[in-house]
Amino acid sequence: MIESFRKNRKGILLMIVSSICVCVGQLLWKLSAEQGILVLFFGFCFYGVGALVMIVAYRYGELSVLQPMLSLNYVLSIILAAVVLQETITILKCLGVLIIIAGVILIAGGTEE
Repeated sequence: MIESFRKNRKGILLMIVSSICVCVGQLLWKLSAEQGILVLFFGFCFYGVGALVMIVAYRYGELSVLQPMLSLNYVLSIILAAVVLQETITILKCLGVLIIIAGVILIAGGTEE
């Protein structure tokens, strides 16, 4: 499991960066409804950078390991919603986040050879 993680490490790190960029982009889209077109433009920029980083990430790991890493978007979205938009995080949301994180950790180990 550890050896597989090492093999996919660069791809996993790039997927995490991709998730962060995509989530920030989506947050900016939400904020643009009140703050205008410039915020919307920056949202598209962040989202686009996230997509490009994702494409690069696929060069450094297995699809079956890297693609599920994108589920971190759900975790990051909840955190950003709470911090920036002051949305409430319920116990069920916390439980869901913990399950997603556990799944990502298990998948990050990759396939056993």
